[in-house]
Amino acid sequence: MRRIRSAALLMAAVAFSIQVSRAQSNPSQRVFRLDGGDVTYVAGVNDAGQLQTMYWGERLPAAQEFAPPKPGQGSSSFDMSSNTTPQEFTGWGGGLYVEPDLKVTFPDGNRDLVLKYQSHRVVADGFDVVMKDISREVYVTVQYRIDRETGIVRRSAEVSNRTGAPFLIEQVAGGTYNLPRALNYQLHYVTGRWAGEWDLQQQPVHAGRTVLESRRGTTGSQNNPWIMVDHVGDHDQDTGEVWFAALGWSGSWQISIEQDVVKGVRITGGPNAFDFSYLLKNGETFQTPYFYGGFSSQGVGGASRLLHRFEVDSLLPHAPQPKLRPVLYNSWEATTFNVDEAGQMALADKAASIGVERFVMDDGWFGQRNNDHAGLGDWTVNPQKFPHGLKPLIDKVHSLKMDFGLWVEPEMVNPDSDLYRKHPDWVLNFTGRPRTEGRNQLVLNLARKDVHDYVLQALDKLLNENDIAFLKWDYNRNWSEPGWSAVPVEEQKNVYVDFTRNYYDILEKLRQKHPSVEIESCSGGGSRVDLGVMHLTDEVWPSDNTDAYDRLLLQEGFSYAYSPAVMMAWVTDSPTWVNQRALSLEYRFLSSMQGSLGIGANLNKWTPEDFAKARTMIDVYKGVRETVQRGSLYRLMSPREGEQAVTESVSRDGRQAVIFAFLHSSSQLYPFPRIYLRGLREDAIYKLRVVTGKSEDDTPQSATGAYWMHHGVDVALRGDFQAAMFVLDRQ
Repeated sequence: MRRIRSAALLMAAVAFSIQVSRAQSNPSQRVFRLDGGDVTYVAGVNDAGQLQTMYWGERLPAAQEFAPPKPGQGSSSFDMSSNTTPQEFTGWGGGLYVEPDLKVTFPDGNRDLVLKYQSHRVVADGFDVVMKDISREVYVTVQYRIDRETGIVRRSAEVSNRTGAPFLIEQVAGGTYNLPRALNYQLHYVTGRWAGEWDLQQQPVHAGRTVLESRRGTTGSQNNPWIMVDHVGDHDQDTGEVWFAALGWSGSWQISIEQDVVKGVRITGGPNAFDFSYLLKNGETFQTPYFYGGFSSQGVGGASRLLHRFEVDSLLPHAPQPKLRPVLYNSWEATTFNVDEAGQMALADKAASIGVERFVMDDGWFGQRNNDHAGLGDWTVNPQKFPHGLKPLIDKVHSLKMDFGLWVEPEMVNPDSDLYRKHPDWVLNFTGRPRTEGRNQLVLNLARKDVHDYVLQALDKLLNENDIAFLKWDYNRNWSEPGWSAVPVEEQKNVYVDFTRNYYDILEKLRQKHPSVEIESCSGGGSRVDLGVMHLTDEVWPSDNTDAYDRLLLQEGFSYAYSPAVMMAWVTDSPTWVNQRALSLEYRFLSSMQGSLGIGANLNKWTPEDFAKARTMIDVYKGVRETVQRGSLYRLMSPREGEQAVTESVSRDGRQAVIFAFLHSSSQLYPFPRIYLRGLREDAIYKLRVVTGKSEDDTPQSATGAYWMHHGVDVALRGDFQAAMFVLDRQ
């Protein structure tokens, strides 16, 4: 049997194979239970052979038993029970009107698919349930795995065609999560655009269906494939029940949040059904993307912390011990396309002098890349700019005790390039139709094997010939004309899946061949950030907007779903190109130090005072880096709700807390609100260390965790765009 599945999905399955607290079934009653962290998840098979949700929430005692589930009751001939039963994976058929998990068309035109329980097996970290169509040889293995520490469930499905003929998959999901019936749910998600990503949204869950999606070929920043659902009135960050879901897929995607006719809520996620089909031949299987779900009784803050812990310990490359992010310098804003050996060496000297650990040369080093009109696709070193290749520059960087990184954009091509002139058929296009350019470039059809092989070989050669520690992998436009005329018509829409699978395969093979090379996912900012790409890359670029005040909002939105451990944040020049807003260097550093710190400013324009301040701040950051990147994040004051923003990170061992406080503007002589810390041990003594800014005069130098959390601390911030940082160390 030929198996159609992504290499990255296989790799992720290995990473997820961990011991769980409990995974069991009751064979006679066909009830399946998972326990992990503080969460219990229970599903079962009802008398109609449907697989349905029975419980998902706070962890229950081991002695708690569950009777077999009962199908939902149809309210009328218009709403049959198939639509009111909280099914975990449904085919489109048998009178189903709610969102299906799988829709197919058979060669004879039949589109009815009714899946019933066939068998199951328990595995160390979960269970698999096999479903089968009532008459045709279509099998679906519904897969469940749970993370022991966080209780996050990973849902997926494998669709198997044993019918003797091909059929078209027209819609497919990783699975459906069902929430208990309630009337006061509210939905949280993020929207955005270039330079304005991660905008938090909130709305009631109401009757009907809300669809979040990308039709752009990749993840996109218009919506991100993550949601949270809590109850209206749960205003505190750290209290209340929260369910969350995130899709591990970097192609076009959709998440449907549907309240059915009996007020049940269904959350279904997978590749986008728009313009979608996949030809599944006889004997083949189709592995869906992973759809992750979690529960927290500690509010949206607790849900975020669970996701952060899961990402760092179970998902990232080298989990459970991924490397801390080094302090890097990127040369883009200093030189743009005007890179050369001497200029980059001079910048490397300056970067090393402030404590930078990784020097990254950005765009302009290859082909005829003197601007954004030419060169993409020609991944050879420009001999005019680097007559001796990259080695002299890399040797210089290494002599300064830094490693070397390079910018690439492998999935794109400029029409003005040797590659395009040789292979104009390699781009996404419809025969005889215009080829729409974005940023003067076209998208290579990575679904093609020859394109996949070219990109892999070009990058492999680059890494073999140069001592490169890091690739900033960019992707600067969305799809247009997603045609693939080289394959039969019925297979052309496979491009939506095969492109993403080949992208994952290239990343996986590069990691296998060059295990020490780290990779950043960048897409004109945060347009390709999801749990699929995160499994194969070490960090992500949230936004091209590096305005330090704007970043407070962007970084807050990002942190709801993704860990500061992967969030690159650069200190750039002031005023920025974004808003022409002038901000102090100290403010810019403190904003960026809440994530993985980078420097993107033009060091050729810095004063001696700037270099001295940068050395101090980078040294401070290195002392708290592990707490910021891997600790528990508490959002104490939101920049969306007032003039202030405060975050606190508590180290995993509880011995350190790092607090960043920001003031937009003070008015009418009002002082900065008191800050009440969280996550400390009540009876422990913590010593206050003010890094920058000032606490009020009556603030003790040492106090109990209870004091800092219940009495709080006052900081003296007045003026416009002021910031402070202080650290608590347990004695």
